[in-house]
Amino acid sequence: GTSPMRTLAITALLATALSATNLFASGLDEGSVPQSKRTSLGLYITAADAYDMWKADPENVKIIDVRTPQEFRMIGVPEMAARIPLSTSHQFVGQVKRVASPDDTVLVICRSGNRSAVAVEMLAQAGFDNAYTVVDGFEGDRESDPSSPNHGRRTVNGWKNAGLPWTK
Repeated sequence: GTSPMRTLAITALLATALSATNLFASGLDEGSVPQSKRTSLGLYITAADAYDMWKADPENVKIIDVRTPQEFRMIGVPEMAARIPLSTSHQFVGQVKRVASPDDTVLVICRSGNRSAVAVEMLAQAGFDNAYTVVDGFEGDRESDPSSPNHGRRTVNGWKNAGLPWTK
């Protein structure tokens, strides 16, 4: 038979391997995500991790930007993202199904993570079980430090601030 110590060592090794995989797959802990950005699927990821996840499997990982056409033009958009504005909400899920299947991993991005949470809920209702919200969005969060020259500007995290590829 196998010694109890050996069983314990294997179990510990397995638990470590599983939690490391799970950490990458689930992105962020829900407790660190503001209520307004939470979804029933509970899948959250940062822009930087979203880019890495897409790069690792571009066939099965789709990035969908749900901002307005004006935002795409004025501010920019991730190069590889499908541009499907949430403002066309009655057609939104149908448009997503043209670029992604419910089996795909879908990473939904907006300006700062609120609209993407709404979009993920709509996708979840339509059977997409692997839809993440990019919590820091394309532009990131506002600088909250009053002493910073960037106070109030969206200079904290986000796709653009992380230096990830984007275009107008």
